[in-house]
Amino acid sequence: MARRRKGEAVSGWIALDKPYGMGSTDAVSLVRRLFNAQKAGHAGTLDPLATGALPIALGEATKTVSFLMEARKTYRFTVEWGASTTTLDKEGEVCAASDVRPDPEAVQRALHRFVGEILQIPPAFSAIRVAGERAYDLAREGVAVDLAPRPVVVHRAALVEASPQGACIEVECGKGTYVRSIARDLAAALGAEGHISALRRLGVGSFQEPSLISLETLKDLVHEAAGSKALLPVETALDDIPALAVTHEDAFRLRQGRSIVLLPRQVEALKTRLSSRFSGSGDAPRTVSATAADGAIVALCELRAGRLSPTRVFHLTET
Repeated sequence: MARRRKGEAVSGWIALDKPYGMGSTDAVSLVRRLFNAQKAGHAGTLDPLATGALPIALGEATKTVSFLMEARKTYRFTVEWGASTTTLDKEGEVCAASDVRPDPEAVQRALHRFVGEILQIPPAFSAIRVAGERAYDLAREGVAVDLAPRPVVVHRAALVEASPQGACIEVECGKGTYVRSIARDLAAALGAEGHISALRRLGVGSFQEPSLISLETLKDLVHEAAGSKALLPVETALDDIPALAVTHEDAFRLRQGRSIVLLPRQVEALKTRLSSRFSGSGDAPRTVSATAADGAIVALCELRAGRLSPTRVFHLTET
């Protein structure tokens, strides 16, 4: 007999406004304890130095984390001129200094170099594995870490405000982009030294700053037995994935792991909606969200040859 999982079967997303000084893992653990949830995870690590959007998945929402990992992220950070540090932020030791203080026009011009698909060397203090070890563990031990450049995509980079002491910059980027590396490379392009003194993530996919909830507010809601007010639907992470309402009978089949046959008009409608996010051959799998009559997600499916085949099935209960 299978062992019963400890905790409550609570499912949904918490759009946490992570406070300064708290690690992502600690934040997830705390939210999981607050809800006594069986499962929890997060979409995109935030350093303790950073604040802002940390989407935390509870229960069945953990099955959608991988989709949110692919979403665009928006950051606002301040580069403080005058010194570079070992960690590229204010937590590290100063390793180089300069009297150069770039003017706003020079910063704005240089930022254009970082828009589009670029090659970026990740920070030595990062979670990338090198010969089975985390790069930051090796760096802390004084081991020289040689990380290869990686292609990343930056959709937008703009100067928000500037002073002789530093520049506040906003960046919208894709998966795997390190804003600390952008700060490092920007300073180098300007012939200056600099490091990040403040960093905030404004949004991840559909989780944007206006919807974020502070840890204190979340604690208050849970203590008032109103924690469900902070829970966002499991489907929140799937905003860019087409949804198809299915009958009660088809929902039953999908939950059993069985495929369903679609009508030709349903197939054509889904293909049209998928075209904006898919450019491969017509035979390649495409992800569709199947929903029940009440709007609850039933399964994530692949559309192929007129059929929907479930790849992840959801078992949602009232909380």
